[in-house]
Amino acid sequence: QVRLVESGGGLVQAGNSLTLSCTASGLTFGNFAAAWFRQTPGKEREFVAASDWSGITKYYADSVKDRFSISRDNAKQSVYLRLDYLKPEDSAVYFCALHPSVRALRFASQADYWGRGTQVTVSS
Repeated sequence: QVRLVESGGGLVQAGNSLTLSCTASGLTFGNFAAAWFRQTPGKEREFVAASDWSGITKYYADSVKDRFSISRDNAKQSVYLRLDYLKPEDSAVYFCALHPSVRALRFASQADYWGRGTQVTVSS
């Protein structure tokens, strides 16, 4: 059974930082690209960042480029999202997702596996 578990969310003040983690089990993590999406109530799930299986090819949404950084550790079956210079509009539930192709994984509809999410709330 495939399972993705996110952690690291919380309440922070604007300008501060967080690091989210997502750990996979039930599959060979290194065979998959990994991505982070976020969602707020009433809105569609939004792409944030993605990494190919090697961690070399990465994509970012324009809204988070230069503030967020995705990384992964295949030996730990984990992907991370470092969130710096947080803004109130970054508040959302953050989800990790997997798909073999990093290009496809920029689209939520293409994800093969999802975690349940972790809440990030940024106060002004």
